[in-house]
Amino acid sequence: MEVHSNHMDEKKIGRLKKLFDDIIHKSEDGAIEFWYARELQPLLGYSRWENFELVIKKAMISCENAGGNVNNHFRGVTKMIKLAKNAERGIKEYVLTRYACYLIAQNGDVRKDEIAFAQSYFAVQTRKQELIEDRIKLIERLNAREKLRESEKRLSQNIYERGVDDAGFGRIRSKGDQALFGGFTTKDMKERLRVKENRPLADFLPTLTIAAKNLATEMTNYNVEQKELYGEAPITDEHVQNNSSVREMLGQRGIKPEDLPPAEDLKKLERRVKRDEKNLMKG
Repeated sequence: MEVHSNHMDEKKIGRLKKLFDDIIHKSEDGAIEFWYARELQPLLGYSRWENFELVIKKAMISCENAGGNVNNHFRGVTKMIKLAKNAERGIKEYVLTRYACYLIAQNGDVRKDEIAFAQSYFAVQTRKQELIEDRIKLIERLNAREKLRESEKRLSQNIYERGVDDAGFGRIRSKGDQALFGGFTTKDMKERLRVKENRPLADFLPTLTIAAKNLATEMTNYNVEQKELYGEAPITDEHVQNNSSVREMLGQRGIKPEDLPPAEDLKKLERRVKRDEKNLMKG
């Protein structure tokens, strides 16, 4: 059993950074940076131009929806390529701003490491590797939180269909937390991490703990459906067992979830991401 946090190591980030640095172009006075879509294409893991152009078009729609001027960020040009016997042929090309590249990455296949890297690379205004690494960790945590939100939503729907109301769902989730955190309830953990009563605990947990909670919840969803469990008591037992199993697995690696320090408030991080996007568009 494994808890996946999709962490990208520093060496891979360093390799990707060099590849992306090598395709930067600058205006004659050096004041403006730009990128060519066909050079960006292979770095984002797309082998076919037709597929990549679909992503570019989605990014253009995103730009328009955000109030940006598409022509300022995506400029269509014709690129001449050499053929046999000194002949030339024109092919479609796009000149892209940093913001355009960011939107393309945002509309790409998030399962690819290259896409996750590109989202962070184009989001930060400087290319220092440590800033890119920090941004990637932030995105990984936001993604982990979204997965947990989805799996808990599915669990809520599952148990509602099996005779459990909202209050029962809260009790099941709390018992699961107690099993994962070695006897500490959700309320206890909020006090330990100094989380306000009206805020979700998961918004202040590190990526590893969020991923652990998600794994236990996914296991509960699977078994509730496969075993056709009905009622609060058997579903509670199932969720407690799954959280206990995940805790045992973490313990074998010397990790106690209740002892991990709190992470920065995810709401603040989401606001920072949105602010970065606005700054990119203005730039």
